[in-house]
Amino acid sequence: MTTPPATNSDLRTLTTQFTQNGRLDAIYLRPARNVPCVQTTHAMAIAGQGLIGDRTLKTPSRNPLGSNRQVTLIQAEHIAVIAAFLNKPIDAAWLRRNLVVSGINLLAAKSLFKDQPIQLCIGEVVLEMTGPCEPCSKMEAALGKGAYNAMRGHGGVNAKVIVGGELKLGDSVQCKVGINNASLQTALF
Repeated sequence: MTTPPATNSDLRTLTTQFTQNGRLDAIYLRPARNVPCVQTTHAMAIAGQGLIGDRTLKTPSRNPLGSNRQVTLIQAEHIAVIAAFLNKPIDAAWLRRNLVVSGINLLAAKSLFKDQPIQLCIGEVVLEMTGPCEPCSKMEAALGKGAYNAMRGHGGVNAKVIVGGELKLGDSVQCKVGINNASLQTALF
């Protein structure tokens, strides 16, 4: 007779447990507004700023700790959901998110506790989720009638770059309990 694995129902513990690592499936850079995304196999993330070649890096933030939208991410699994709602195939580039990941729940990567941040490690880069990346009205024009509502709840997440470095297609994506980075961010900026 086998003993079932021990479980800890403490919410702080539960929010740090992920079943598997994910994978970085696609990288897109948005050179400017209203310009098509450029797909690439690698990109450099700069701590506190964003991705080299992306428009968010070129736009200085008014926030001294940096923008909360330095990098945008979407789950590959959600692209299929959006396509199903629209009843047509969707190219990830049309959604204008920087990183497409699979195999990990991005929404769970945003900590429920300020003193227990969860960080997303992609290769050597460390990101901290800052909130949902809601669709904009341009999605209706880009994808057709109903696209805005099809993306609601499936538009991905925004993140800050805590530790910069190179992102490569196929990199492992892991969620880890991070240090409380308020002091780290102050030191970086």
